[in-house]
Amino acid sequence: MENEFVDKAQLDKLKKASEKVTSEKKKKRAGKNKGKQSSFVQILNGDFLKKDFILKNLNFLFFIILLLLLVVGKGYYGKQITKSVNQTQKELDEITGEYFEVKARLEENTRRSTLLEKLESTGLKETTNPPKVIRIKKDKVEQ
Repeated sequence: MENEFVDKAQLDKLKKASEKVTSEKKKKRAGKNKGKQSSFVQILNGDFLKKDFILKNLNFLFFIILLLLLVVGKGYYGKQITKSVNQTQKELDEITGEYFEVKARLEENTRRSTLLEKLESTGLKETTNPPKVIRIKKDKVEQ
């Protein structure tokens, strides 16, 4: 290899070409770093909304969001129904308790011995004769 004479114009072209190559490498590195930028930072910047994938699938994303809202609403509705069922069950238990209490009081007040004591002051007494059934024949009623 011998020393060759290089023209200044050729030397400038070589420098520009090498600068272009180095600047392209730097841009690629910067692009890689920008691409490697964390997803969290992209979400905060809003850069993920500019991507073609998001724009092409926007209808599908809205559908997914709608389904998520329905799932959350269903959860709240289920809790409300459960609360209502529990409250109704408590009311039913209270009413059932009152029913048994009133029924017991009625049976106690309508006992034969209790009725005899209460009617004693009015002068009514229990009969010793069994009750008799009076039957009327239809032939005699028609005449």
